[in-house]
Amino acid sequence: MNWLACGQHIPLEGRALIMGILNVTPDSFSDGGTYFDPQKAVDHLFSMIQNGAEIIDIGGESTRPGATTVDEEEEIKRVKPILQAVGHRCPVPISIDTRKASVARMALDLGAIIVNDISGLRDDVHMARVVAESGAGVVLMHRQGTSETMQQSPAYVDVVSEVKSFLAHRLDVAVENGISLDQIVIDPGIGFGKTVSHNLQLIRHCAEFLEFGHPVMVGVSNKAFIGKIIDKPIEKRMSGTAAAVAIAIFQGVHIIRVHDVGAMRDVREVAVSLRDHTCTI
Repeated sequence: MNWLACGQHIPLEGRALIMGILNVTPDSFSDGGTYFDPQKAVDHLFSMIQNGAEIIDIGGESTRPGATTVDEEEEIKRVKPILQAVGHRCPVPISIDTRKASVARMALDLGAIIVNDISGLRDDVHMARVVAESGAGVVLMHRQGTSETMQQSPAYVDVVSEVKSFLAHRLDVAVENGISLDQIVIDPGIGFGKTVSHNLQLIRHCAEFLEFGHPVMVGVSNKAFIGKIIDKPIEKRMSGTAAAVAIAIFQGVHIIRVHDVGAMRDVREVAVSLRDHTCTI
């Protein structure tokens, strides 16, 4: 299985690829403000690659619960310096984490080849056209509500089937707008309008999302549901994250989106060896 992104084929068979998170925001839930300075962001980008990141996901707008919308000028101001510095010379694919077509277009012009849209192409009517015309890889994610409201009272009758139904519809919308099926990765949206129970059910049933025949990405890194389970603050959730990542990989997900790249690379190697019994030591 390959993921087509701006003419490049990203191989996804075998081990899960590691997508390293680079938030250039003052208020992201896990590392807000840490890499707001462009030079620190660039340094961290290359550090993640050295530690095993195979995709870098750059975002200029926090989408944590309760976050407010950032206008497109500010979002561009945050991410453009990093893309100008490394976009066309980055040794791994760059993804732009945005809901805005203008931000995506700018990032693609500067070397990004993937659009990670947490709204599943819903928040900007022009996003599907940008993806279709550029040939970019795209991540379609499930989200109930908006960042401001999604954790106020998330409710489902059957969270797994409802998320699958949503993603099936967004796949149809993407294709209707000229996006090729091999450009698309799906993401069940852990933590985006879900309770702890909802998140656990989705992680336990990751394998069901493989039925679409598309690559599956999962982002669980340091999220609130882990903190509630182990009663730990954000900076002490790596071990809990590792457990969730291992379970997702064991079920066959293709991409894991994480903050702590080096540690999760080790988790990936052990999880894949257990799943596939590939270790020859």
